[in-house]
Amino acid sequence: MTVSIAARRAACVRTRWVSTAALRLRHAEVDFTRAVFEYPLSIAAEQEPFSDEDGPLCEDRLAGTPGPRVRMMSLHGVDAAHLVLADLDLTRCLFTGTIHLDQIRLEGDCAFATVPRRRRLRPWRFTQRRTLAEEHHWRSRRPHPAPGWHQAPATTTRTGPAQLAPVYRALRKAFEDSKNEPDAADFYFGEMEMRRHDGARPRAERTLLTAYWALSGYGLRAARAALWLVAAMTATLFAMMLWGLPADHWKPETTAVISGGQVRLPAEKPDPVNPGNALHERLTTQRFEKSLRVVVNSVIFRSSGQDLTTAGTYAEMTSRLTEPVLLGLAVLAVRGRVKR
Repeated sequence: MTVSIAARRAACVRTRWVSTAALRLRHAEVDFTRAVFEYPLSIAAEQEPFSDEDGPLCEDRLAGTPGPRVRMMSLHGVDAAHLVLADLDLTRCLFTGTIHLDQIRLEGDCAFATVPRRRRLRPWRFTQRRTLAEEHHWRSRRPHPAPGWHQAPATTTRTGPAQLAPVYRALRKAFEDSKNEPDAADFYFGEMEMRRHDGARPRAERTLLTAYWALSGYGLRAARAALWLVAAMTATLFAMMLWGLPADHWKPETTAVISGGQVRLPAEKPDPVNPGNALHERLTTQRFEKSLRVVVNSVIFRSSGQDLTTAGTYAEMTSRLTEPVLLGLAVLAVRGRVKR
């Protein structure tokens, strides 16, 4: 059966669908709370007006609606194993409590809610990604929420990170099963965000997730990882110029007198020492070039072979551990966005 409906609202709460059906909608807000699907059901938005043998049907009574876009309001309590959604607006759809959500099929232009955009004179900024309406509701209830998060309707059951993490995980799997890895990345980000904010999880796990988020956006924000890499390389560069490279004026030699003549021979090499305390003696072009070689080599786990002071040796060791990790996170983030 194919059902075509143009209406302001279509309430299908607790309905039972006992055969294969296709639901074609226009203008409507649709509520499928606790509906039962025994066979495959597809719900799609129609772009063109419905028509019969006399031509297009009149939609004058639907004037004032946001448009022909169909807005799904709730799939709470639905078994989504047989459900196909196409070209729907899911920005306000409630997904918590949906069964077999990882088997749902999303086709066409299914729009999810997004994070608030940057406001003028505001210090915070959110990276754009797809989110669930329930995350908007949860963030709007937090102390001092950022403007732009949508508040929940009065009748909506409150949910938190512990309930939202499995929902994000299921939607991520649904996108991955359809070979849509780039869009699945947004739901992986949401899952990790809910895990990071879940107060029931161990503090050590949340601290590790916070560091992962800050350094690379859970391996999905290449620009963030690249900025940290540049900052680490710059810090190492100045550390080498100020304290890491020894003074270059010393040459190892020893002096001896043989047959009445003075002879200079190489001597044992002493520990490297820093140059004078003046900055102009440390921040020179020659020391910059040597420091740059040390830093670049440290990014790829190579030793520069340069004589270093004790401080410079430890600085190089630290950079050889941290900078390749940041480089790997940046590559991983790019790969996550272009993977097919």
